[in-house]
Amino acid sequence: MNIQKLTAVSLGKKIKEKELSVREALEASFAQIDQTESQYHAYVTIDREGAYRQADAVQEKIDKGELTGPLAGVPVAIKDNMCTKGLLTTCSSKILENYIPTYTATAIENLINAGCVVIGKTNMDEFAMGSTTETSYFGVTKNPHNPEHVPGGSSGGSAAAVASNECYFALGSDTGGSIRQPSAFCGITGMKPTYGTVSRYGLIAYGSSLDQIGPMTKNVTDCAAVLDTIASYDKKDSTSIKRDDYDFSSALISDVKGLRIGLPKDYFGEGLDGEVKAAIFKAAKTLEGMGAIVEEFDLGLVKYAIPAYYVIASAEASSNLERFDGVKYGYRTKEYDGLHNMYKKTRSEGFGPEVKRRIMLGSFVLSSGYYDAYYLKALKTKALIKKEFDKAFEKYDIILAPAAPTTAPLLGSSLRDPMKMYLSDIYTISANLAGIPGLSIPCGKDKNGLPIGMQLLGGCFQEKTLLRAGFAYEKAREEEA
Repeated sequence: MNIQKLTAVSLGKKIKEKELSVREALEASFAQIDQTESQYHAYVTIDREGAYRQADAVQEKIDKGELTGPLAGVPVAIKDNMCTKGLLTTCSSKILENYIPTYTATAIENLINAGCVVIGKTNMDEFAMGSTTETSYFGVTKNPHNPEHVPGGSSGGSAAAVASNECYFALGSDTGGSIRQPSAFCGITGMKPTYGTVSRYGLIAYGSSLDQIGPMTKNVTDCAAVLDTIASYDKKDSTSIKRDDYDFSSALISDVKGLRIGLPKDYFGEGLDGEVKAAIFKAAKTLEGMGAIVEEFDLGLVKYAIPAYYVIASAEASSNLERFDGVKYGYRTKEYDGLHNMYKKTRSEGFGPEVKRRIMLGSFVLSSGYYDAYYLKALKTKALIKKEFDKAFEKYDIILAPAAPTTAPLLGSSLRDPMKMYLSDIYTISANLAGIPGLSIPCGKDKNGLPIGMQLLGGCFQEKTLLRAGFAYEKAREEEA
């Protein structure tokens, strides 16, 4: 039995049935890390000692019958922008290279309480600003399907860790597609839940009105099980929403009869790679063959999503990143002349070029004389985009679209052209602006063997509908294979 290739839920089942111990599962992950990590660089920090300590404590609770959930004993990797008490949390930035939090993020607490074992922290674009995981202070992460290509970003380390079997599942965060796009590039399943479903407490903020934590997994069943675990109401997060139902796994039925699926014409125009387009239409045909009703429609305002997003996200980033000044924690410049000079030098030396670019853009759009022209206009556009989606979901249960315009680009190609990098988020950004859930699942490969991902979008709180459709599609693909 190849333990590393097991899904999270099937591993949890084997641990529960005493076929495997928690230690054996952990050893399998570390063996894989030792074998492939030097090639892919998915992690920033690996906590072997802490993980073994956790594993023994969890095993004891499983043996006593205190932990019975589907993920008890399963090793997990965490994106490095979520606080973990006593464990380095850097946001892949020099400015936080020595930061050890005194508390743990709520979403991770929920996993630990369910018996998951934290292996370590995954690499990411610095402060989640990027789409390729090439802006990290700790070096580049590579795509396990072809190391000459990017894994996507900003949660590229989490995607690469899952795709290379270096963990059984991971957590990522999604501000403009940072779970769904790397999931598509690495051939795994990733979900951005409805805004407010998973607590943001302990997530180091980039764009507070857009950020959401979500699962990155090997299949849809795992995705639902992880969401069952991390989703909760949290009074420590003012944007957290109390939901009636947190049992997402109950939606896993292979039935899409009568499900109304819309294909937005605006997502299939210029800039979309032909192979990606063909794979998405093929997936639509598969769902139609299972009884879903599929039709094309016009989703307006999509072309305004990119400019609105980068204005809002950069404005929130410039405000959120003001706290990193070398005074209380993190990096501080060695030589300085007075307080103001210390601030200036610390931030100049501590932030990378992409972060500086977005802070400057954000400071500009918030400055006097430009606030109304840019920031306020972007907020109005955001409200209109939300309205367009609401209108679409009156007619359709699900919107089916590509997760990215192409498959994973070559390393270095996006950094040379920042505008190209920003445009790669064109299909994912709108879901963050509207606060709606999105699920990315593999739907084929291109001629070079690189994965293609499709994206399912639903109305607010409709995660179950997405998981149902995703599960049915996955089962149909397995049968085809």
